[in-house]
Amino acid sequence: MTAGVFDELMAEVMASADAFGHRQHVHLTWLAVRRSGMPAAVTVVSDGIRRTARYAGAPQKYHVTVSRAWVELVAHHTAEDPTPDFSAFTGRNPELLDKCLLTRFYRSTTLADVRARTGWVEPDLAPFPWTVRSGS
Repeated sequence: MTAGVFDELMAEVMASADAFGHRQHVHLTWLAVRRSGMPAAVTVVSDGIRRTARYAGAPQKYHVTVSRAWVELVAHHTAEDPTPDFSAFTGRNPELLDKCLLTRFYRSTTLADVRARTGWVEPDLAPFPWTVRSGS
């Protein structure tokens, strides 16, 4: 089921793109979050990327923590800025187009570790802004 959803989202993103780069990844994630909500988008995006990497003969390129962290970041910004236009959304949230954004939250050694590659690891430099609780 998620394969069909991912393929539809990918087709929509690639209809206006020459290549699949970081912007297109964020666009695909934004579409998945808007249509399915954050928890389901994690599954759709993660399963789709894992399947694509396996098909390309590079299953080691799939990274659990990176995939989920990007979905969480995009979902957070989408909740705060529910505009239906992706260009306007990224214009107001340009940090999402920074491929190095996760380095604000994770040490590079943490992301390089097999535990982060194969399972979810919480940020270890700074918590995601929406996970900070008052009084914590």
